[in-house]
This record gives sequence, C-alpha cells and structure tokens, in this order.
Amino acid sequence: MSEPVNVVVGVGVIITNSHGQILMGKRSSKHAPYWSIFGGHVDPGETFEHCAIREIKEEIGIDIQAPTVFGISNNLQTYQQEGKHTVSICMHVEYNGEVAPQIMETDKCESLMWVSPDALPEPHFEASRNAIDLWLNQNLYHHKA
Repeated sequence: MSEPVNVVVGVGVIITNSHGQILMGKRSSKHAPYWSIFGGHVDPGETFEHCAIREIKEEIGIDIQAPTVFGISNNLQTYQQEGKHTVSICMHVEYNGEVAPQIMETDKCESLMWVSPDALPEPHFEASRNAIDLWLNQNLYHHKA
C-alpha cells in the first residue's frame, strides 16, 4: 500500500509599496533559484492572518497589520514536480515603509527586491506566480484545465 500524501496549507503574502511594486525574495534553500513572495506553512490552530504576520516577521523582519485574504491557489505543478502538494491562502498587505525589510533567514533567502507585478523575475515559484496572477486579475481561484 502506498503512503498517503498530505496536503499542506500555507499563506503567500503580496506586500506592495506606494508605487504598486511587490516585494520579492530570491530563494537560497531547496527552492533556489526561484523568486517568490513571502509566506509559509500554517501551524495547527493558527489563523491565516496570524500565520502571515508571523512568517513576514520571521523572514524579513517587518511587522504587518491586517493582511487580507483575496484568493486560493492549488499548486499542482509543484506537486507534479516534487510530490509536495500545497494549497496557498493568498493574502495582501500594504507596506508602510517604517522599517526596511531585511533578510532574516539567510539560509532561505539570498536577496530582496521591489518589482513591478507586470515584470516578475525568473525563474518564479509557482505558488507566488499563481497568487500574483489572482491578485492582478481580481480572481478568487483559478485552475488550468
């Protein structure tokens, strides 16, 4: 009998600045060299909002307020490539600029940059691309047939 595959729930947070740019990080861990928005796995008993606030603080050292859910991404391409099935709760928050984002987990991220949502860096992580696509098109969910 094959071992069951668990579906992991995570959050992906689009952080925008006053110019409409998105903060991206270049991964240096197992998902290197992909660019991605920030986020992570939801802990048992944790709200999506608390997860987003915690992950952003852990990853780039800034405090965010009131992230909002705008979409859901079922990341099947990553499952097909890696065997890890994740569902992402896509969230958005505006950056207030009071504290500069900085890399807090150098083992997971090697650089940061603000980018136009219409000119995403490559290669780009699937869950991040899906979240940005949903956000730009104001969709809750999409799937590829």
